[in-house]
Amino acid sequence: MDGSPTTERCAVIDLPEPELRERLTAALGVRRWVDDVIAAGPFESVATLSEFARASATPLPHEELDEAVAHHPRIGEKPIGVGASQTLSHGEQAGLGAADEGVDAAIARGNKVYEERFDRVFLIRAAGRSRQEILDELQRRLKNDPEAEADEAGEQLRQIMELRLRTLFADTETTGDSETSSDSGAGA
Repeated sequence: MDGSPTTERCAVIDLPEPELRERLTAALGVRRWVDDVIAAGPFESVATLSEFARASATPLPHEELDEAVAHHPRIGEKPIGVGASQTLSHGEQAGLGAADEGVDAAIARGNKVYEERFDRVFLIRAAGRSRQEILDELQRRLKNDPEAEADEAGEQLRQIMELRLRTLFADTETTGDSETSSDSGAGA
């Protein structure tokens, strides 16, 4: 390796640049962040990728926060479109458990109030949370001032990004000294 920051393939993760870009965009839809992560590669592991990715996404300026949130559906709503990000969003929200008419209606009302107050979609890491926990967090965060809420939304995006990186790149880590994975199955 010549140490050149511009390579067509990522040696450890071993993906062509367009596929790497697509996966990173599904993890966090911020163009500057995707460019930074690609330029910093290759990474030794998904863990080192995630560590760099978090640092590069901290903090997220307001315009990048808005850029990233645009890739996420409202909690309780199906993603629009087709792609890795939409597939991940669907899976993340599917883990919320069985629908609860009262809680779901309260989340929908809270989403509307949140959007009126903060001018963006309410964003929360859904993985590992119940519908009631989402509602409780929504109600708590409605009391935040705009700056505190922007910080909290940024942290939620970073948590989502880290979970998505583990999912999107789980099939890419090589074993031993080999730079190329032996299985060529399609990713996300």
